[in-house]
Amino acid sequence: MKKLVLFAFALTLMFSVNAQLETPQPSPYSKVEQKVGLTDITIEYSRPGVKGRKIFGGLEAYGTIWRTGANANTTIEFSDEVTIGDETLKAGKYAIFTKLEEKAWTIMFYTDTNNWGTPREWDDNKVAASIKVDLIEIPFSVETFTIDINNITNNGGTIDMIWEKSYVAVPFSVPTDTKVSAGIEKIMAGPLANDYYSAAVYTLATEKNLDKAMEWIDKAVDMTKDQPRFWYLRQQSLIHAANGDKKGAITAAKASLAGAKEANNNGYIKMNTDSLKEWGAM
Repeated sequence: MKKLVLFAFALTLMFSVNAQLETPQPSPYSKVEQKVGLTDITIEYSRPGVKGRKIFGGLEAYGTIWRTGANANTTIEFSDEVTIGDETLKAGKYAIFTKLEEKAWTIMFYTDTNNWGTPREWDDNKVAASIKVDLIEIPFSVETFTIDINNITNNGGTIDMIWEKSYVAVPFSVPTDTKVSAGIEKIMAGPLANDYYSAAVYTLATEKNLDKAMEWIDKAVDMTKDQPRFWYLRQQSLIHAANGDKKGAITAAKASLAGAKEANNNGYIKMNTDSLKEWGAM
């Protein structure tokens, strides 16, 4: 019996050691991260090798849909809405599938990214965008399947795929001009209420220039007077008090207290009540 137990323990140990052994993957994982203009693009895929086989028209037959790599879905993620060819693709993550033809490939961006290989049931409604691109035959063989982002400008680039003797480039554009123009308009319009508020709060905390802090907080409160913010008013009361304006501090604290009560914010109710008592207003 003792020998049997020891033998079972040895088998358990052996299988435990084997389970921890790490070996190279036949199609290693790869990740491409690229900023194009102001848009972040991330591609994750597995990279199969030719290994002496005929790939296109052989292992991957023409007229079929290919997973565009190996193992789990090849995916691409865009931080902004982009344009693929003439089609708009919303920000998000997509699986890339490819319909293979001898002279051209149709690249499809599929909303379901959780398949291992191609979906068991293909759903055309899940194709968010597609583009047919010419296949270019290259004069040498590339052993390992490669996806990259090239021909980068401020406004776009190409998603390049190359394997065996086949190369395709998928053109895309990004909304750099739209984003930059919006940023310019925002800056040229001047600081927002929250910019004035943040500057005032920081200046109060550092005790740098209380006159400036009061100017900024008053500006922030004035810009939001149609929808008063009790936390703005709270800081206004503290800044006025620190600057020696007790009357202004009391007025702001009372307004903040009213807003805090309406919002049922007990923390601000207590802080304003304590301050008003300290300043002799309650």
